[in-house]
Amino acid sequence: MRLWRLAVLCAVVLAGAPATRAHQAAAVSVWSTERAARIDAVFNQYVDDGRLPGAVLLVLQDGKPVYERAFGWSDKEAGRKMAPDALFRIASQTKAITATAVMILMEEGKLLINDPVSKYLPAFSKTTVAMRTPQGVEIVPAKRRITIRDLLTHTAGISYGTDSSVAKLYEAKGFGPAAGEGWYFADKDEPVCDSVDRLGTLPFVAQPGEAWVYGYGNDIAGCIVERVAKQPLDAFIRERITAPLKMNDTFFFVPRDKAARLTAVYASGDDARAVRAPAGPKGQGDYVDGPRRNFSGGAGLVSTARDYARFLEMIRRGGELDGARVLSPKSAALLTVNAVGTLHSSTGMGYSLAFETTEWFGGNGLSSAGAFGWGGAYGSVYRVDPADKLTMVFMMQLMPNRTDLREKFPNLVYQALVR
Repeated sequence: MRLWRLAVLCAVVLAGAPATRAHQAAAVSVWSTERAARIDAVFNQYVDDGRLPGAVLLVLQDGKPVYERAFGWSDKEAGRKMAPDALFRIASQTKAITATAVMILMEEGKLLINDPVSKYLPAFSKTTVAMRTPQGVEIVPAKRRITIRDLLTHTAGISYGTDSSVAKLYEAKGFGPAAGEGWYFADKDEPVCDSVDRLGTLPFVAQPGEAWVYGYGNDIAGCIVERVAKQPLDAFIRERITAPLKMNDTFFFVPRDKAARLTAVYASGDDARAVRAPAGPKGQGDYVDGPRRNFSGGAGLVSTARDYARFLEMIRRGGELDGARVLSPKSAALLTVNAVGTLHSSTGMGYSLAFETTEWFGGNGLSSAGAFGWGGAYGSVYRVDPADKLTMVFMMQLMPNRTDLREKFPNLVYQALVR
């Protein structure tokens, strides 16, 4: 009787196997070149209308490029067309790379992400918070010590110092309104840890762990990397992340011999047409001719679409790419899961130690549950969708950006997938 039941079970399984394999094969996404032409049409129209000076788009599926285009101008006034290897200021896309640097040190047993920041930076031993009261703003002690986890997840209560409750205090010490939109460090003629030590004396805007506040957390984390690794942040990132991954065009300040590849910054005017941005923190910046001393772990890097896609592919593949292992699979996975509950959003979005995360399908356009990504102040945006084995990168230099292309780009990519 037992043998008969086993035979029947095997027959059922074998009979169903071809159908199961067929279903799995049908579930694999297929890139449609015909539907991808819609991406060309939209971006060409924005360039023709003068709303988009130029951009580079790159889409990888299972590590292979299925779409790569350069649109418009790298520097319109100089007559330089956009090219796939153009260099872009990636601003907050730096944060995920700094978080990876922290994870490397954690894997080596040199720190814990739940360590208090004050263990490495004494200036953060007794932090304060600016609380609004009916009588005005009151500076009160923090309820607990800030941790490295708080820094990476933006739950430390640390803003960019442009809030009206603290703006004047931050401006007086070279932050907030005195630093472009707050996040800009490239013109500071001092090491980043000197800047961070001053930050520790300023009041923050929320109690640790009680709110999601976007700000200087990754710059502070970058200083911790310097202190723990006993080397500058740029050297650590180069030796442990960008060089192994062959990200040969990623750096904090542009080498002189590559300066001609740096894309000019533009700004959306009131009529949405782009105009060339001025020099300085709110425009072209100091990434070529600046002091080259302050390595901002929150917003300092320059890169290309191809380079940044290699970094993202390393994360998607579990910490390894082309034989170079940067992180263990567990550490890479930890960087991609929501670590803040509903503090960032209660409508389908979370935030990990490095990325914004999609918690369920429908929470972030057409992204699958488990997708992750972020963007930068100059208009760039990226997303990784493990379910569809997709890595997508959109680079441009438009600040402020009054277009809707950051939202449209991922949807245009997803519509090109057919089953």
